[in-house]
Amino acid sequence: MTKRLTLLYSSFYLAKRTYVVGAAIVLLFALSFFMPILFSLAQVVLLLLVLLILVDILLLYMKRRALLAGRICHERFSNGDENKVVLQLYNNYSFPVQLKIIDELPIQFQERNWERQAGIKSGEKTLIEYFLHPVERGEYAFGKLQAFVQSPLCFVERRFSFPAEEKILVYPSYMQLRKYNLMAVSNHLNEAGSKRLRKLGSSTEFEQIKEYVRGDDYRTINWKATARKNQLMVNTFVDEKSQQIYCLIDKSRNMQMPFDGMTLLDYAINASLVLTNVALNKHDRAGLVTFAEKIDSFLPAERNNLQMEAVLETLYNQKTKFFDADYEALYARIRNKIKQRSLLVLFTNFESLYALQRQLPYLRKIAHHHLLMVVFFENTEIKKLLQEDAKDTEGIYIQTIADKFAYEKKLLVKELQKFGILTLLTTPEQLTVNTINKYLEVKSRQAI
Repeated sequence: MTKRLTLLYSSFYLAKRTYVVGAAIVLLFALSFFMPILFSLAQVVLLLLVLLILVDILLLYMKRRALLAGRICHERFSNGDENKVVLQLYNNYSFPVQLKIIDELPIQFQERNWERQAGIKSGEKTLIEYFLHPVERGEYAFGKLQAFVQSPLCFVERRFSFPAEEKILVYPSYMQLRKYNLMAVSNHLNEAGSKRLRKLGSSTEFEQIKEYVRGDDYRTINWKATARKNQLMVNTFVDEKSQQIYCLIDKSRNMQMPFDGMTLLDYAINASLVLTNVALNKHDRAGLVTFAEKIDSFLPAERNNLQMEAVLETLYNQKTKFFDADYEALYARIRNKIKQRSLLVLFTNFESLYALQRQLPYLRKIAHHHLLMVVFFENTEIKKLLQEDAKDTEGIYIQTIADKFAYEKKLLVKELQKFGILTLLTTPEQLTVNTINKYLEVKSRQAI
């Protein structure tokens, strides 16, 4: 009995209709001072309201498990994408009900008024779908499901609380992998007029040992095999088609700038994940380097079934730091660890020519041994300012300064291209597609 009273006390709410009828009864009692005939009517209506509330309580509380609910979603969410969540509701009452469902969303979404309305017939099930758009990686904790149920009388609400607490991990944007992988498969760059250029570097791999014939390069003679066979034997090699691709991600304070709720680092991580997947499907070996004031992680380039999962796990916990990037340490690690000529895609951000010139000597050294592509970001707010009409003197000054910054970004591109460094200046929302297009262009030109 005590449990039932506690249940009733904690889950009992009066519905909006009850307050409306109650206000009408109060008005009737007030008017009965001037028209006494209304006093009896007000009493009858009050008694009827109490009876209806009691009947509604009996209807709603006659079953303990009268409503069942649960949440269905993936164990992982994709950062920056729409992630589907499904609420499953089952009505175990013998009559149709109207309900309001509240899902306690993770605190990162800052959604305090989330609710959905639904009507369910007796013995039927309904699904409520909605989508969540996370903008930062990490662990997200869902709370309980709260449902407020009304019978057809609609005078009382019963609250059901379902323990649906669960933790979801938000990973870099893996949902974009299929989308951009299709782009890589249907690569029409050759049809668009791209021409093949001379390879700047080459790598070969051993094929077999065969007998020497006239015309074979004497430098490939295998002397050990020659001694065993007592005749000249040579090694044969074939061009290695699989190239090495490394994504170098700058995690310094330059990458903390926000855009549409996500930092530049998050955009770089999403683009790196998609580029790695495309490179692996193109039979290249993909690796990863993240750095700030020191080298944080180094994942050697491989082409196996576990490499994609290793990249995903490495990128999951990356955070921006409030230090300047140490490009000297980056160059030292690359010279020490990456022996074969590779395509290095550096995701960073330079806001001034002075900032670039400080790091340019190290970038030139890296580009001397590898094919370096520097990817940095356009400031979209500056572009918006340039497109607006200046209405006063202050607006002219603002546009002049904005034009100066936009022009300096173009100078950064020219400065890098002057030393043979590939550059990609892009807006954050176009980063992934532009990076993939640049990679496919490099592949089609055989420039690695």
